[in-house]
Amino acid sequence: MNLLDWLVIFIYIAFILLLASFIRRSQKDIGDYYLAGKRMRWWQSGLSTMATQLSAISFVSAPAFVAIKKGGGLKWLCYEFGVPIGLILVMAIIIPRLHRGRYISIYEYLEDRFDSGVRTLVSVLFQVGRGLATAVAVLAGGIVLSTALSISTASAIILVGVITIIYDMLGGIAMVIISDVLQMAIIFAGILLCGGVALSIVDWGSAWAVLSPERTVILDFSHYGFSGEGQYGFWPMVIGGIFLYASYYGCDQSQVQRELTVKDVDEVKKSLLVNALGRFPLVLLYCLVGVFVGALFVQPDSLQKIAEAMNTSPESIRAVLEKDPDRMLPLFILSYLPHGVIGFIFVAIMAALMSSLDSALNSLSATTMVDIYKRFLRPAADEKHYLIASRVITCLWGIFCVSAALLFLGFGEATRQTTLVLINAVGSLLYGPILAAFILGMMVKRARAAPLKMGIVSGIAANLCLWQFTEVSWLWWNVFGFLATFLVTCFFSQGETKKQGGLPEEAEKEPSPLNWKRIYWLMVVYFFFIVFLCYLIEKLV
Repeated sequence: MNLLDWLVIFIYIAFILLLASFIRRSQKDIGDYYLAGKRMRWWQSGLSTMATQLSAISFVSAPAFVAIKKGGGLKWLCYEFGVPIGLILVMAIIIPRLHRGRYISIYEYLEDRFDSGVRTLVSVLFQVGRGLATAVAVLAGGIVLSTALSISTASAIILVGVITIIYDMLGGIAMVIISDVLQMAIIFAGILLCGGVALSIVDWGSAWAVLSPERTVILDFSHYGFSGEGQYGFWPMVIGGIFLYASYYGCDQSQVQRELTVKDVDEVKKSLLVNALGRFPLVLLYCLVGVFVGALFVQPDSLQKIAEAMNTSPESIRAVLEKDPDRMLPLFILSYLPHGVIGFIFVAIMAALMSSLDSALNSLSATTMVDIYKRFLRPAADEKHYLIASRVITCLWGIFCVSAALLFLGFGEATRQTTLVLINAVGSLLYGPILAAFILGMMVKRARAAPLKMGIVSGIAANLCLWQFTEVSWLWWNVFGFLATFLVTCFFSQGETKKQGGLPEEAEKEPSPLNWKRIYWLMVVYFFFIVFLCYLIEKLV
Protein backbone atom coordinates (compact mmCIF):
# COMPACT_ATOMS: atom_id res chain seq x y z
CA MET A 1 0.00 0.00 0.00
CA ASN A 2 1.34 3.43 -0.93
CA LEU A 3 -0.04 6.97 -1.11
CA LEU A 4 -1.85 6.31 -4.40
CA ASP A 5 -3.72 3.34 -2.92
CA TRP A 6 -4.79 5.31 0.13
CA LEU A 7 -5.88 8.18 -2.14
CA VAL A 8 -8.20 5.83 -4.04
CA ILE A 9 -9.71 4.65 -0.77
CA PHE A 10 -10.10 8.22 0.53
CA ILE A 11 -11.84 9.38 -2.68
CA TYR A 12 -14.33 6.52 -2.44
CA ILE A 13 -15.13 7.25 1.21
CA ALA A 14 -15.52 10.98 0.54
CA PHE A 15 -17.84 10.32 -2.41
CA ILE A 16 -20.06 8.00 -0.35
CA LEU A 17 -20.40 10.52 2.48
CA LEU A 18 -21.14 13.44 0.13
CA LEU A 19 -23.79 11.40 -1.67
CA ALA A 20 -25.46 10.54 1.65
CA SER A 21 -25.57 14.23 2.59
CA PHE A 22 -27.21 15.04 -0.75
CA ILE A 23 -29.87 12.30 -0.41
CA ARG A 24 -30.68 13.43 3.13
CA ARG A 25 -32.18 16.68 1.79
CA SER A 26 -35.10 14.89 0.10
CA GLN A 27 -36.29 13.04 3.22
CA LYS A 28 -39.44 14.39 4.85
CA ASP A 29 -40.72 11.41 6.87
CA ILE A 30 -39.92 7.84 7.80
CA GLY A 31 -41.56 6.65 4.58
CA ASP A 32 -38.75 8.43 2.73
CA TYR A 33 -36.13 7.27 5.20
CA TYR A 34 -37.06 3.57 5.27
CA LEU A 35 -38.80 3.06 1.91
CA ALA A 36 -37.27 5.84 -0.26
CA GLY A 37 -40.82 6.95 -1.08
CA LYS A 38 -41.14 3.75 -3.18
CA ARG A 39 -39.15 5.46 -5.93
CA MET A 40 -36.35 2.93 -6.41
CA ARG A 41 -36.01 0.95 -9.64
CA TRP A 42 -36.28 -2.83 -9.72
CA TRP A 43 -32.71 -3.32 -10.93
CA GLN A 44 -31.38 -1.07 -8.16
CA SER A 45 -33.21 -3.11 -5.54
CA GLY A 46 -32.06 -6.38 -7.09
CA LEU A 47 -28.39 -5.41 -7.30
CA SER A 48 -28.50 -4.02 -3.77
CA THR A 49 -29.84 -7.31 -2.44
CA MET A 50 -27.20 -9.26 -4.33
CA ALA A 51 -24.43 -6.99 -3.02
CA THR A 52 -25.46 -7.82 0.53
CA GLN A 53 -25.41 -11.55 -0.19
CA LEU A 54 -21.96 -11.42 -1.79
CA SER A 55 -20.16 -9.89 1.16
CA ALA A 56 -16.53 -9.25 1.98
CA ILE A 57 -16.43 -12.70 3.52
CA SER A 58 -17.52 -14.26 0.22
CA PHE A 59 -15.13 -12.07 -1.79
CA VAL A 60 -12.14 -13.34 0.18
CA SER A 61 -13.29 -16.63 1.73
CA ALA A 62 -14.82 -18.27 -1.35
CA PRO A 63 -11.53 -18.28 -3.34
CA ALA A 64 -9.63 -19.49 -0.26
CA PHE A 65 -12.24 -22.20 0.38
CA VAL A 66 -11.94 -23.46 -3.18
CA ALA A 67 -8.14 -23.41 -3.29
CA ILE A 68 -6.54 -24.11 0.07
CA LYS A 69 -8.98 -24.32 2.99
CA LYS A 70 -9.16 -27.74 4.63
CA GLY A 71 -12.26 -29.63 3.49
CA GLY A 72 -12.95 -27.02 0.81
CA GLY A 73 -13.28 -27.06 -2.95
CA LEU A 74 -15.84 -26.34 -5.65
CA LYS A 75 -18.60 -27.59 -3.34
CA TRP A 76 -19.03 -23.89 -2.43
CA LEU A 77 -21.28 -23.77 -5.51
CA CYS A 78 -23.79 -25.99 -3.68
CA TYR A 79 -24.92 -23.00 -1.64
CA GLU A 80 -26.65 -21.65 -4.75
CA PHE A 81 -28.81 -24.68 -5.51
CA GLY A 82 -31.75 -23.64 -3.34
CA VAL A 83 -31.93 -20.03 -4.52
CA PRO A 84 -34.14 -20.27 -7.67
CA ILE A 85 -36.75 -22.59 -6.09
CA GLY A 86 -36.80 -20.71 -2.77
CA LEU A 87 -37.40 -17.44 -4.59
CA ILE A 88 -40.38 -18.88 -6.45
CA LEU A 89 -42.13 -19.23 -3.09
CA VAL A 90 -41.20 -15.67 -2.17
CA MET A 91 -42.30 -14.19 -5.51
CA ALA A 92 -45.55 -16.12 -5.81
CA ILE A 93 -46.85 -16.00 -2.22
CA ILE A 94 -44.99 -13.83 0.27
CA ILE A 95 -43.88 -10.63 -1.43
CA PRO A 96 -47.25 -9.76 -3.11
CA ARG A 97 -49.01 -9.71 0.27
CA LEU A 98 -46.29 -7.74 2.03
CA HIS A 99 -45.84 -5.18 -0.74
CA ARG A 100 -49.55 -4.42 -1.09
CA GLY A 101 -49.88 -4.00 2.67
CA ARG A 102 -47.82 -0.78 2.47
CA TYR A 103 -45.79 -1.80 5.50
CA ILE A 104 -42.50 -0.35 6.72
CA SER A 105 -41.79 -3.27 9.03
CA ILE A 106 -42.89 -6.53 7.43
CA TYR A 107 -43.84 -7.80 10.89
CA GLU A 108 -46.78 -5.38 10.85
CA TYR A 109 -48.44 -7.99 8.64
CA LEU A 110 -48.40 -10.48 11.50
CA GLU A 111 -50.45 -8.09 13.65
CA ASP A 112 -52.96 -7.58 10.83
CA ARG A 113 -53.29 -11.32 10.38
CA PHE A 114 -52.90 -12.55 13.97
CA ASP A 115 -52.34 -10.13 16.86
CA SER A 116 -49.83 -7.65 18.29
CA GLY A 117 -48.16 -10.35 20.37
CA VAL A 118 -47.13 -12.37 17.31
CA ARG A 119 -45.80 -9.24 15.66
CA THR A 120 -43.73 -8.27 18.71
CA LEU A 121 -42.40 -11.81 19.21
CA VAL A 122 -41.18 -12.24 15.63
CA SER A 123 -39.85 -8.68 15.39
CA VAL A 124 -37.81 -9.08 18.58
CA LEU A 125 -36.47 -12.44 17.36
CA PHE A 126 -35.38 -10.75 14.14
CA GLN A 127 -33.70 -7.85 15.95
CA VAL A 128 -31.76 -10.08 18.33
CA GLY A 129 -30.70 -12.54 15.63
CA ARG A 130 -29.83 -9.93 13.01
CA GLY A 131 -28.03 -7.64 15.45
CA LEU A 132 -25.71 -10.40 16.68
CA ALA A 133 -25.22 -11.89 13.21
CA THR A 134 -24.26 -8.45 11.89
CA ALA A 135 -21.67 -8.07 14.65
CA VAL A 136 -20.19 -11.41 13.59
CA ALA A 137 -20.09 -10.29 9.94
CA VAL A 138 -18.37 -7.04 10.94
CA LEU A 139 -15.75 -8.97 12.92
CA ALA A 140 -15.10 -11.45 10.12
CA GLY A 141 -14.89 -8.67 7.54
CA GLY A 142 -12.68 -6.59 9.82
CA ILE A 143 -10.18 -9.46 10.09
CA VAL A 144 -10.04 -9.66 6.30
CA LEU A 145 -9.78 -5.89 5.84
CA SER A 146 -7.05 -5.57 8.45
CA THR A 147 -4.86 -7.89 6.38
CA ALA A 148 -5.63 -5.93 3.24
CA LEU A 149 -4.88 -2.50 4.71
CA SER A 150 -2.08 -3.60 7.07
CA ILE A 151 -3.87 -2.12 10.10
CA SER A 152 -5.17 -3.73 13.29
CA THR A 153 -8.46 -5.61 13.19
CA ALA A 154 -9.95 -3.21 15.73
CA SER A 155 -8.99 -0.23 13.55
CA ALA A 156 -10.52 -1.89 10.48
CA ILE A 157 -13.79 -2.59 12.33
CA ILE A 158 -13.99 0.99 13.62
CA LEU A 159 -13.09 2.48 10.22
CA VAL A 160 -15.78 0.62 8.29
CA GLY A 161 -18.28 0.90 11.13
CA VAL A 162 -18.01 4.68 11.49
CA ILE A 163 -18.23 5.32 7.73
CA THR A 164 -21.24 3.03 7.33
CA ILE A 165 -23.06 4.45 10.35
CA ILE A 166 -22.63 8.01 9.06
CA TYR A 167 -23.85 7.42 5.50
CA ASP A 168 -26.62 5.06 6.64
CA MET A 169 -27.82 7.49 9.32
CA LEU A 170 -27.91 10.36 6.83
CA GLY A 171 -29.18 8.72 3.67
CA GLY A 172 -31.51 5.97 4.86
CA ILE A 173 -32.54 3.11 2.60
CA ALA A 174 -32.07 5.16 -0.59
CA MET A 175 -28.41 5.60 0.27
CA VAL A 176 -28.14 1.92 1.19
CA ILE A 177 -29.47 0.86 -2.20
CA ILE A 178 -27.52 3.38 -4.29
CA SER A 179 -24.27 2.65 -2.47
CA ASP A 180 -24.90 -1.10 -2.80
CA VAL A 181 -25.36 -0.75 -6.57
CA LEU A 182 -22.04 1.10 -6.76
CA GLN A 183 -20.46 -1.47 -4.48
CA MET A 184 -21.81 -4.31 -6.63
CA ALA A 185 -20.10 -2.80 -9.67
CA ILE A 186 -16.84 -2.43 -7.73
CA ILE A 187 -17.04 -6.00 -6.42
CA PHE A 188 -17.64 -7.36 -9.92
CA ALA A 189 -14.75 -5.35 -11.34
CA GLY A 190 -12.54 -6.56 -8.49
CA ILE A 191 -13.37 -10.20 -9.22
CA LEU A 192 -12.56 -9.77 -12.91
CA LEU A 193 -9.27 -7.97 -12.18
CA CYS A 194 -8.04 -10.57 -9.69
CA GLY A 195 -9.09 -13.49 -11.86
CA GLY A 196 -7.73 -11.95 -15.05
CA VAL A 197 -4.31 -11.14 -13.57
CA ALA A 198 -3.98 -14.60 -12.02
CA LEU A 199 -5.03 -16.32 -15.27
CA SER A 200 -2.49 -14.28 -17.23
CA ILE A 201 0.25 -15.78 -15.03
CA VAL A 202 -0.94 -19.41 -14.92
CA ASP A 203 -2.54 -21.01 -17.96
CA TRP A 204 -6.06 -22.44 -17.80
CA GLY A 205 -5.08 -26.10 -17.94
CA SER A 206 -2.37 -26.02 -15.29
CA ALA A 207 -4.60 -24.03 -12.95
CA TRP A 208 -7.25 -26.76 -12.92
CA ALA A 209 -4.61 -29.48 -12.66
CA VAL A 210 -3.57 -28.11 -9.26
CA LEU A 211 -6.93 -29.00 -7.69
CA SER A 212 -6.91 -32.32 -5.86
CA PRO A 213 -9.69 -34.76 -6.85
CA GLU A 214 -11.66 -34.16 -3.66
CA ARG A 215 -11.70 -30.41 -4.35
CA THR A 216 -13.47 -30.95 -7.68
CA VAL A 217 -16.43 -32.77 -6.10
CA ILE A 218 -19.60 -30.65 -6.23
CA LEU A 219 -22.56 -33.05 -6.28
CA ASP A 220 -22.55 -35.33 -3.24
CA PHE A 221 -25.52 -37.70 -3.36
CA SER A 222 -24.04 -40.15 -0.86
CA HIS A 223 -24.49 -38.03 2.30
CA TYR A 224 -27.75 -36.65 3.67
CA GLY A 225 -26.58 -34.39 6.46
CA PHE A 226 -28.15 -36.43 9.27
CA SER A 227 -24.80 -37.42 10.78
CA GLY A 228 -21.54 -35.61 11.31
CA GLU A 229 -20.79 -35.79 7.58
CA GLY A 230 -22.60 -34.42 4.59
CA GLN A 231 -22.93 -30.71 5.32
CA TYR A 232 -22.42 -30.14 1.60
CA GLY A 233 -24.57 -33.09 0.54
CA PHE A 234 -26.89 -32.46 -2.38
CA TRP A 235 -30.18 -32.98 -0.53
CA PRO A 236 -29.52 -30.80 2.53
CA MET A 237 -28.16 -28.11 0.22
CA VAL A 238 -31.25 -28.20 -2.01
CA ILE A 239 -34.08 -28.86 0.44
CA GLY A 240 -32.61 -27.00 3.39
CA GLY A 241 -31.48 -24.24 1.04
CA ILE A 242 -35.00 -23.75 -0.32
CA PHE A 243 -36.40 -23.12 3.17
CA LEU A 244 -33.39 -21.01 4.14
CA TYR A 245 -33.60 -18.71 1.11
CA ALA A 246 -37.40 -18.49 1.18
CA SER A 247 -37.19 -17.23 4.75
CA TYR A 248 -34.19 -14.99 4.14
CA TYR A 249 -35.53 -13.28 1.02
CA GLY A 250 -39.18 -13.27 2.09
CA CYS A 251 -39.31 -12.91 5.90
CA ASP A 252 -36.09 -11.11 6.86
CA GLN A 253 -36.55 -7.34 7.14
CA SER A 254 -32.97 -6.69 6.04
CA GLN A 255 -33.76 -8.20 2.64
CA VAL A 256 -37.45 -7.46 2.15
CA GLN A 257 -37.16 -3.79 3.03
CA ARG A 258 -35.38 -3.13 -0.25
CA GLU A 259 -38.13 -4.93 -2.13
CA LEU A 260 -40.67 -2.59 -0.54
CA THR A 261 -38.94 0.47 -2.02
CA VAL A 262 -40.08 -0.23 -5.60
CA LYS A 263 -43.47 0.89 -6.86
CA ASP A 264 -45.40 -2.31 -7.60
CA VAL A 265 -45.39 -6.08 -7.27
CA ASP A 266 -44.18 -6.75 -10.81
CA GLU A 267 -41.15 -4.58 -10.16
CA VAL A 268 -40.44 -6.47 -6.94
CA LYS A 269 -40.58 -9.80 -8.75
CA LYS A 270 -38.17 -8.56 -11.40
CA SER A 271 -35.85 -7.44 -8.62
CA LEU A 272 -35.91 -10.91 -7.08
CA LEU A 273 -35.42 -12.47 -10.52
CA VAL A 274 -32.07 -10.63 -10.70
CA ASN A 275 -30.99 -12.61 -7.63
CA ALA A 276 -32.51 -15.90 -8.78
CA LEU A 277 -30.57 -15.79 -12.05
CA GLY A 278 -27.54 -13.68 -11.17
CA ARG A 279 -26.15 -15.18 -7.99
CA PHE A 280 -24.83 -18.44 -9.44
CA PRO A 281 -22.72 -16.87 -12.24
CA LEU A 282 -21.15 -14.44 -9.78
CA VAL A 283 -20.36 -17.17 -7.25
CA LEU A 284 -18.90 -19.25 -10.09
CA LEU A 285 -16.58 -16.32 -10.80
CA TYR A 286 -15.54 -16.28 -7.14
CA CYS A 287 -14.67 -19.96 -7.42
CA LEU A 288 -12.69 -19.44 -10.64
CA VAL A 289 -10.65 -16.74 -8.92
CA GLY A 290 -9.92 -19.30 -6.21
CA VAL A 291 -8.71 -21.82 -8.80
CA PHE A 292 -6.43 -19.34 -10.60
CA VAL A 293 -5.00 -17.61 -7.51
CA GLY A 294 -4.63 -20.92 -5.69
CA ALA A 295 -2.58 -22.27 -8.58
CA LEU A 296 -0.07 -19.46 -8.04
CA PHE A 297 0.45 -20.32 -4.40
CA VAL A 298 1.65 -23.84 -5.15
CA GLN A 299 4.37 -22.64 -7.52
CA PRO A 300 7.76 -22.12 -5.78
CA ASP A 301 8.67 -19.09 -7.92
CA SER A 302 5.36 -17.39 -7.19
CA LEU A 303 5.57 -18.09 -3.48
CA GLN A 304 9.08 -16.58 -3.45
CA LYS A 305 7.76 -13.43 -5.16
CA ILE A 306 4.93 -13.14 -2.65
CA ALA A 307 7.39 -13.57 0.22
CA GLU A 308 9.67 -10.84 -1.21
CA ALA A 309 6.74 -8.47 -1.67
CA MET A 310 5.72 -9.04 1.96
CA ASN A 311 9.34 -8.83 3.15
CA THR A 312 9.30 -12.29 4.67
CA SER A 313 10.18 -15.89 3.77
CA PRO A 314 8.18 -18.48 1.78
CA GLU A 315 8.00 -20.61 4.92
CA SER A 316 6.37 -17.74 6.78
CA ILE A 317 3.82 -17.30 3.99
CA ARG A 318 2.97 -21.01 4.18
CA ALA A 319 2.55 -20.76 7.94
CA VAL A 320 0.28 -17.72 7.61
CA LEU A 321 -1.93 -19.45 5.04
CA GLU A 322 -2.12 -22.63 7.08
CA LYS A 323 -3.32 -20.66 10.10
CA ASP A 324 -5.61 -18.29 8.18
CA PRO A 325 -6.41 -19.35 4.56
CA ASP A 326 -8.52 -16.21 4.04
CA ARG A 327 -5.31 -14.21 3.72
CA MET A 328 -4.64 -15.83 0.33
CA LEU A 329 -6.40 -13.24 -1.83
CA PRO A 330 -5.10 -10.14 0.04
CA LEU A 331 -1.55 -11.51 -0.22
CA PHE A 332 -2.02 -12.04 -3.95
CA ILE A 333 -3.34 -8.51 -4.40
CA LEU A 334 -0.44 -6.94 -2.51
CA SER A 335 2.12 -8.99 -4.43
CA TYR A 336 0.89 -8.97 -8.03
CA LEU A 337 -1.25 -5.90 -8.67
CA PRO A 338 0.06 -2.38 -9.37
CA HIS A 339 -0.47 0.47 -6.94
CA GLY A 340 -3.73 2.27 -7.54
CA VAL A 341 -5.30 -1.01 -8.60
CA ILE A 342 -4.43 -2.36 -5.15
CA GLY A 343 -6.34 0.53 -3.62
CA PHE A 344 -9.29 -0.15 -5.95
CA ILE A 345 -9.43 -3.85 -5.03
CA PHE A 346 -9.29 -3.04 -1.33
CA VAL A 347 -12.11 -0.56 -1.90
CA ALA A 348 -14.03 -3.54 -3.32
CA ILE A 349 -13.38 -5.53 -0.14
CA MET A 350 -14.37 -2.56 2.01
CA ALA A 351 -17.45 -1.98 -0.13
CA ALA A 352 -18.50 -5.60 0.23
CA LEU A 353 -18.23 -5.33 4.00
CA MET A 354 -20.18 -2.07 4.11
CA SER A 355 -22.93 -3.50 1.89
CA SER A 356 -23.57 -6.19 4.51
CA LEU A 357 -23.58 -3.72 7.39
CA ASP A 358 -25.63 -0.86 5.91
CA SER A 359 -28.76 -2.87 5.10
CA ALA A 360 -28.70 -4.56 8.51
CA LEU A 361 -28.54 -1.22 10.32
CA ASN A 362 -31.39 0.29 8.31
CA SER A 363 -33.63 -2.75 8.77
CA LEU A 364 -32.89 -2.99 12.49
CA SER A 365 -33.70 0.69 12.81
CA ALA A 366 -36.96 0.25 10.88
CA THR A 367 -38.24 -2.58 13.04
CA THR A 368 -37.20 -0.86 16.27
CA MET A 369 -38.89 2.37 15.19
CA VAL A 370 -42.14 0.90 13.83
CA ASP A 371 -42.57 -2.17 16.04
CA ILE A 372 -41.26 -0.77 19.34
CA TYR A 373 -40.74 3.01 19.48
CA LYS A 374 -43.93 4.18 17.75
CA ARG A 375 -46.11 1.59 19.46
CA PHE A 376 -44.86 1.72 23.03
CA LEU A 377 -42.71 4.80 23.61
CA ARG A 378 -43.99 7.72 21.48
CA PRO A 379 -47.21 6.73 19.70
CA ALA A 380 -48.41 10.29 19.04
CA ALA A 381 -45.30 12.19 17.92
CA ASP A 382 -45.08 14.08 14.61
CA GLU A 383 -43.20 12.96 11.50
CA LYS A 384 -40.26 15.28 12.12
CA HIS A 385 -39.71 13.68 15.51
CA TYR A 386 -39.92 10.16 14.06
CA LEU A 387 -37.44 11.03 11.31
CA ILE A 388 -34.91 12.37 13.82
CA ALA A 389 -35.50 9.39 16.11
CA SER A 390 -34.96 7.03 13.16
CA ARG A 391 -31.50 8.46 12.55
CA VAL A 392 -30.66 8.16 16.24
CA ILE A 393 -31.85 4.54 16.35
CA THR A 394 -29.76 3.73 13.26
CA CYS A 395 -26.72 5.21 14.98
CA LEU A 396 -27.41 3.24 18.17
CA TRP A 397 -27.70 -0.04 16.30
CA GLY A 398 -24.45 0.77 14.51
CA ILE A 399 -22.71 1.40 17.82
CA PHE A 400 -24.10 -1.89 19.14
CA CYS A 401 -22.88 -3.93 16.15
CA VAL A 402 -19.41 -2.37 16.13
CA SER A 403 -19.07 -2.67 19.92
CA ALA A 404 -20.18 -6.31 19.87
CA ALA A 405 -17.67 -7.04 17.07
CA LEU A 406 -14.89 -5.47 19.14
CA LEU A 407 -16.03 -7.47 22.18
CA PHE A 408 -15.88 -10.74 20.24
CA LEU A 409 -12.45 -9.72 18.96
CA GLY A 410 -11.22 -9.50 22.54
CA PHE A 411 -12.12 -13.13 23.27
CA GLY A 412 -9.45 -15.78 23.00
CA GLU A 413 -9.27 -17.50 19.62
CA ALA A 414 -11.00 -20.70 20.77
CA THR A 415 -13.69 -18.80 22.66
CA ARG A 416 -14.22 -16.45 19.72
CA GLN A 417 -14.65 -19.32 17.27
CA THR A 418 -17.18 -20.93 19.62
CA THR A 419 -19.03 -17.61 19.86
CA LEU A 420 -19.07 -17.17 16.08
CA VAL A 421 -20.51 -20.65 15.59
CA LEU A 422 -23.07 -19.99 18.33
CA ILE A 423 -24.31 -16.72 16.86
CA ASN A 424 -24.36 -17.96 13.26
CA ALA A 425 -26.44 -20.92 14.42
CA VAL A 426 -29.09 -18.52 15.74
CA GLY A 427 -30.15 -17.68 12.18
CA SER A 428 -30.90 -21.28 11.32
CA LEU A 429 -32.72 -21.75 14.62
CA LEU A 430 -35.12 -18.92 13.72
CA TYR A 431 -35.53 -18.95 9.94
CA GLY A 432 -37.83 -21.98 9.73
CA PRO A 433 -40.28 -20.88 12.47
CA ILE A 434 -40.43 -17.32 11.10
CA LEU A 435 -41.10 -18.57 7.57
CA ALA A 436 -43.87 -20.81 8.96
CA ALA A 437 -45.50 -17.80 10.67
CA PHE A 438 -45.85 -15.94 7.36
CA ILE A 439 -46.89 -18.99 5.33
CA LEU A 440 -49.54 -19.90 7.92
CA GLY A 441 -50.89 -16.38 7.84
CA MET A 442 -51.11 -16.30 4.08
CA MET A 443 -52.24 -19.85 3.29
CA VAL A 444 -54.01 -21.35 6.33
CA LYS A 445 -57.16 -19.39 7.13
CA ARG A 446 -57.85 -21.20 10.40
CA ALA A 447 -54.40 -20.50 11.88
CA ARG A 448 -54.73 -18.38 15.02
CA ALA A 449 -52.44 -16.27 17.17
CA ALA A 450 -52.14 -18.32 20.37
CA PRO A 451 -51.40 -21.62 18.59
CA LEU A 452 -48.89 -19.82 16.35
CA LYS A 453 -46.96 -18.55 19.37
CA MET A 454 -46.87 -22.12 20.68
CA GLY A 455 -45.75 -23.26 17.24
CA ILE A 456 -42.89 -20.75 17.03
CA VAL A 457 -41.64 -21.74 20.47
CA SER A 458 -41.95 -25.42 19.49
CA GLY A 459 -40.04 -24.86 16.25
CA ILE A 460 -37.17 -23.13 18.03
CA ALA A 461 -37.17 -25.82 20.74
CA ALA A 462 -37.04 -28.57 18.10
CA ASN A 463 -34.04 -26.92 16.47
CA LEU A 464 -32.32 -26.53 19.82
CA CYS A 465 -32.75 -30.26 20.40
CA LEU A 466 -31.28 -31.02 16.98
CA TRP A 467 -28.35 -28.76 17.76
CA GLN A 468 -27.62 -30.13 21.22
CA PHE A 469 -28.42 -33.82 20.87
CA THR A 470 -27.81 -34.72 17.21
CA GLU A 471 -25.34 -34.10 14.40
CA VAL A 472 -28.02 -33.08 11.93
CA SER A 473 -26.75 -30.41 9.51
CA TRP A 474 -27.81 -26.84 10.30
CA LEU A 475 -29.39 -26.68 6.83
CA TRP A 476 -32.02 -29.18 7.96
CA TRP A 477 -32.88 -26.98 10.95
CA ASN A 478 -34.62 -24.62 8.53
CA VAL A 479 -36.87 -27.47 7.40
CA PHE A 480 -37.57 -29.04 10.80
CA GLY A 481 -38.17 -25.68 12.47
CA PHE A 482 -40.70 -24.84 9.77
CA LEU A 483 -42.47 -28.20 10.03
CA ALA A 484 -42.65 -28.13 13.83
CA THR A 485 -44.12 -24.62 13.85
CA PHE A 486 -46.54 -25.40 11.04
CA LEU A 487 -47.83 -28.69 12.49
CA VAL A 488 -48.19 -27.46 16.09
CA THR A 489 -50.06 -24.36 14.94
CA CYS A 490 -52.41 -26.31 12.69
CA PHE A 491 -53.10 -28.93 15.39
CA PHE A 492 -54.00 -26.43 18.10
CA SER A 493 -55.96 -24.24 15.67
CA GLN A 494 -58.47 -27.01 14.99
CA GLY A 495 -62.01 -26.00 15.80
CA GLU A 496 -61.17 -22.31 15.78
CA THR A 497 -63.37 -19.83 13.95
CA LYS A 498 -62.13 -18.87 10.51
CA LYS A 499 -60.10 -15.72 10.19
CA GLN A 500 -59.25 -14.31 6.78
CA GLY A 501 -55.65 -13.28 6.06
CA GLY A 502 -54.41 -9.70 6.12
CA LEU A 503 -55.82 -8.18 2.90
CA PRO A 504 -59.13 -8.68 1.06
CA GLU A 505 -58.77 -11.14 -1.78
CA GLU A 506 -59.97 -8.69 -4.42
CA ALA A 507 -57.32 -6.17 -3.37
CA GLU A 508 -54.60 -8.72 -3.95
CA LYS A 509 -55.22 -9.20 -7.67
CA GLU A 510 -53.40 -6.89 -10.05
CA PRO A 511 -53.13 -7.44 -13.81
CA SER A 512 -49.61 -8.11 -15.02
CA PRO A 513 -48.21 -7.91 -18.55
CA LEU A 514 -45.79 -10.71 -17.64
CA ASN A 515 -46.67 -14.38 -17.51
CA TRP A 516 -45.19 -15.12 -14.09
CA LYS A 517 -46.28 -18.75 -14.04
CA ARG A 518 -44.19 -19.35 -17.13
CA ILE A 519 -41.28 -17.48 -15.54
CA TYR A 520 -41.55 -19.66 -12.44
CA TRP A 521 -41.27 -22.77 -14.62
CA LEU A 522 -38.23 -21.26 -16.31
CA MET A 523 -36.70 -20.77 -12.85
CA VAL A 524 -37.24 -24.48 -12.19
CA VAL A 525 -35.49 -25.24 -15.48
CA TYR A 526 -32.67 -22.89 -14.41
CA PHE A 527 -32.27 -24.90 -11.20
CA PHE A 528 -31.75 -28.10 -13.22
CA PHE A 529 -29.41 -26.20 -15.55
CA ILE A 530 -27.05 -25.09 -12.77
CA VAL A 531 -27.06 -28.61 -11.29
CA PHE A 532 -26.23 -30.04 -14.73
CA LEU A 533 -23.53 -27.40 -15.23
CA CYS A 534 -21.98 -28.40 -11.91
CA TYR A 535 -22.09 -32.02 -13.05
CA LEU A 536 -20.21 -31.08 -16.24
CA ILE A 537 -17.62 -29.07 -14.30
CA GLU A 538 -17.09 -31.99 -11.95
CA LYS A 539 -16.62 -34.46 -14.78
CA LEU A 540 -14.51 -32.31 -17.07
CA VAL A 541 -12.05 -30.93 -14.53
